[in-house]
Amino acid sequence: MQNLQSFLTAFEMTKRVGSCIKIIIMKKLILLIITAAVSAGATAQYKPVDQGSSLQFTIKNFGFDVTGTFTGLQGDIKFNPQNIAESSFDVTLDAASVNTNNGLRDHHLQGDTYFDVKNYPRIRFESTRVAAGKSGTYMLTGKLTIKKQTKTISFPFSTTASGDGYLFKGTFSINRKDYDIGGTSTIADELEVALNIVVKKN
Repeated sequence: MQNLQSFLTAFEMTKRVGSCIKIIIMKKLILLIITAAVSAGATAQYKPVDQGSSLQFTIKNFGFDVTGTFTGLQGDIKFNPQNIAESSFDVTLDAASVNTNNGLRDHHLQGDTYFDVKNYPRIRFESTRVAAGKSGTYMLTGKLTIKKQTKTISFPFSTTASGDGYLFKGTFSINRKDYDIGGTSTIADELEVALNIVVKKN
């Protein structure tokens, strides 16, 4: 009889231990699920990279299109497609990297009449608002600073997930005279900028 009582007591303790283990496992699972859900909805931080990116401008000169590019991307990007209002962009590029496949012209563009890269080595864009747009796109508004001139621009952009980051695509137009570029040059006032920017997670 005593052996039976000991067996029943041991059995009951085993059941209690088993129940405790199940509770601990369930709590851990719930914690993991909550952590994953919070992480999925969090605003991730990214860095723009030159590899795979392109920033191209097009402007007319005597009626012909002249294209050029910039590189030297740097900055901080916060992007959260689940809560787009939390997103932000603060990106700069190397003004001296201007490249139109014409060395003489590029040297001219680096001068004080154009980008004045000696005194203003970086071109900067800093967002003030990111909002949902049409057909799965987004609308980006911010301040573009070239030389000592800062103007507000706004344009739509799209996103494509790429590895541990994104590819951002967008286009916008600016007036070069708003940024004191080119003076009374024969080139057109309006130029178009096409962005294909790869960003990688920090």
